[in-house]
Amino acid sequence: MEESPKEEFVVRPDPADPRLTKRVAGIDQTGAPIETSVTVERPLTLFLNGQEIVTMMTICDYPEYLALGYLLNQNMLRTDDRVTDIVYDDEIETVVVRTERPTDFEQKLKKKTLTSGCAQGTVFGDLMEKFGDIRLSSTARLKTSWLAALTRKINTAPSLYLEAGAIHGCVLCQEDRPLVYMEDVGRHNAVDKVAGYMWRHGLGPEDKIFYTTGRLTSEMVIKTVQMGIPILVSRSGFTAWGVELAREAGLTLIGRARGRRFVALAGEERIEFDLASGEGDDEPAAHRRKGSRGDDGE
Repeated sequence: MEESPKEEFVVRPDPADPRLTKRVAGIDQTGAPIETSVTVERPLTLFLNGQEIVTMMTICDYPEYLALGYLLNQNMLRTDDRVTDIVYDDEIETVVVRTERPTDFEQKLKKKTLTSGCAQGTVFGDLMEKFGDIRLSSTARLKTSWLAALTRKINTAPSLYLEAGAIHGCVLCQEDRPLVYMEDVGRHNAVDKVAGYMWRHGLGPEDKIFYTTGRLTSEMVIKTVQMGIPILVSRSGFTAWGVELAREAGLTLIGRARGRRFVALAGEERIEFDLASGEGDDEPAAHRRKGSRGDDGE
């Protein structure tokens, strides 16, 4: 298993990448002409061993990681599978994953569950297929000083969100270090890209923290648990089923994380309160995102 990187933001968004945003002319509320950046989304069709699995709308910056993470989180790819090839063709907007083990998911693909996420995704088969069998680390810890540092670093880092908006972000963290920062038009795509990166590079989940800009829904909880990560943090709010599943799985669930402020609704025993009252910076107004204004719709 590969050792976790020591440096921060090993992978991060690149707002300067011309493939990911474009300038569009329009007018503002006064009728004055303006030009603004908008996020570019493109279709990506995923094949597994010759079988078409799904077409996703994505910014397509890390198609290989997205493909691997999607298959892992849909339980179509096992953690012990040997991937023999991954081929991405930008011209025909496809990515093909080939494995040593023969696969056939014809029956599973017939059963769909529409998710609650933006850029509506589908979860094939049973959502709870492996959920009850996963045991999360009981020794993982989250210091409140780490949480305050993470929210500051993530929200001030260059990103497509700050450049153009209309996008979600997910960050794999260790202690107070953001390691892998992925963005996409759908938050499930961003999650899958992180999962694909972890699997491809052999990063263990036991001591990791997963940060997302999106709501803490049942699907977000399920995917985090499937990845084996014991702590899930969001700047946005909760759903009741998300909280219930987190408690069932022993997942530490923290929402409305803004600067030193947060609300924990599950797994509170992992939290170490090492910030004194009033210590640590609150979130600067200039870097507040949608969720920080009391709006949980992100």
